[in-house]
Amino acid sequence: MKTVFHSAESRGFADHGWLKSHHTFSFAGYYHPGRMNFGALRVLNDDIVAAGMGFGTHPHDNMEIISIPLEGDLEHRDSMGNLAVIRNGDIQVMSAGTGIRHSEYNKNTDQPVKFLQIWVIPDQRNVNPRYDQVSLDPKDRHNRLQQIASPDPTGDGVWFHQQAWFFLGQLDRGFQETYTLKKPGNGIYFFVLSGKITLAGQELSSRDGLGVWETSEVHLTAESESSLLIMEVPML
Repeated sequence: MKTVFHSAESRGFADHGWLKSHHTFSFAGYYHPGRMNFGALRVLNDDIVAAGMGFGTHPHDNMEIISIPLEGDLEHRDSMGNLAVIRNGDIQVMSAGTGIRHSEYNKNTDQPVKFLQIWVIPDQRNVNPRYDQVSLDPKDRHNRLQQIASPDPTGDGVWFHQQAWFFLGQLDRGFQETYTLKKPGNGIYFFVLSGKITLAGQELSSRDGLGVWETSEVHLTAESESSLLIMEVPML
């Protein structure tokens, strides 16, 4: 088993006034040669957008982009004609493929919106652009790992063009689980949203990340009431 630990404090940070963003991996003005990606996981941004503000229309291509709202309402518009609002409990995916343009704005004028923006390198290039979102019940992740994304169009959550699986868990203190990889050779990146969790023998706190690979399973224990995001991805 191999591991790489990324403390919350070691992440890149950008403060644009209307946007405060922490970058686990190199992104925009933050560059760290040792933190370009974890396998197919290319971007993990922890964003706070001020009331009424947002990202103007901009392009993407050949990337699977997943958004996970944590608080507030995020409005999405794109060049395929989609107009949607996502909020806590929703999962959004956008397969940029041959090219797509979109914007994201805080729908509310009285509170910030907090969300995770995640980029996954696809296993197919130049696919037709696609947008989708699903609404999941947060209660279904209480003391269990709720699948929120997978390669299977008929599976739980959204699907994307990669042999990767994402899960969210809302765990009580003392909860234990052994995560078994879905595909041999993949790695797992754990991102603690809140609380304290011991993973592979190492304790992580809020916004810490741990990548694990060259193993078939990882044991976890919630040391306090905790929230956890799990991303299993090919190691490329």
